[in-house]
Amino acid sequence: MADTMQFDLVSPERRLLSGDAKAVRIPGADGDMTAMPDHAPTVTTLRPGVLTVEMDGGEQAFAVTGGFAQISAEGTTVLAEEALPTGEVTAEFLNERVEKASAARDAASGADLDLATKRVEDLKALGAQIGVSAG
Repeated sequence: MADTMQFDLVSPERRLLSGDAKAVRIPGADGDMTAMPDHAPTVTTLRPGVLTVEMDGGEQAFAVTGGFAQISAEGTTVLAEEALPTGEVTAEFLNERVEKASAARDAASGADLDLATKRVEDLKALGAQIGVSAG
């Protein structure tokens, strides 16, 4: 078994990280998961949360607002809607996303209302996890 795997984190604006990772903790829409070398092939959608990458030099944490991850035995690629190192997330950034998600929730009904409500709460939980007040 290999000790590391190729990892890539990209957003529409830029590539945030690329290199050899030991493990990647992913905020999956259906629950958190950890991708490691030789992982079974999986594709999962992301919920707003903290994505943590363990590399030789330590851990790096990123706030993601959504997207998806493709995991294989050789590597993991995360295509994020938006991603920032957690230290760069501001209250203004987070509040803008909470306000937008709240407006979508207020316009939703049925199953869409449940999903929209969960998104608002996930964004607020993201802020609490990284120490940035939101909403």
